[in-house]
This record gives sequence, C-alpha cells and structure tokens, in this order.
Amino acid sequence: MSDIISYAPFWKTLEKKGITQYELINKKEFSTGTLDTLRKNNSITMNTLEDICIKLDCEIWEVVEIIKPEKK
Repeated sequence: MSDIISYAPFWKTLEKKGITQYELINKKEFSTGTLDTLRKNNSITMNTLEDICIKLDCEIWEVVEIIKPEKK
C-alpha cells in the first residue's frame, strides 16, 4: 500500500458521475481485479490509468492524486 498515491479521486468521480461498481464491471467491461487494486490503493500501470480515463471519460487527476509526505 502506497502512502504517496491515492485513488480517492476515482471513487469521488464515480459518485459524481453516478456510476456504480456494478455498472463499471458489467457495462464498461471494467476488471474486478483493477477495482480490487484501486480499493487496496496498490499500483496500477499507466496503460490501466489510460483505460480508466477513457472508460470514465475523465482526466487523470480525477482518478489518482499524489500526496506529498510531510517533511520532518
């Protein structure tokens, strides 16, 4: 699990667009494995990120954000 990358914008984008996880899987041919990866905040490839943006008709920042760690 990464402390720097967050997929919180992805879940907000789904909500904003009124898209359920069921619709993602069954209507937009979204992989359950990818959803699981996003839920666990694990890494995805740039190809997967591009695919998500195309399927959701959104920009990259609507899927992922970089969280800068606090400096000590």
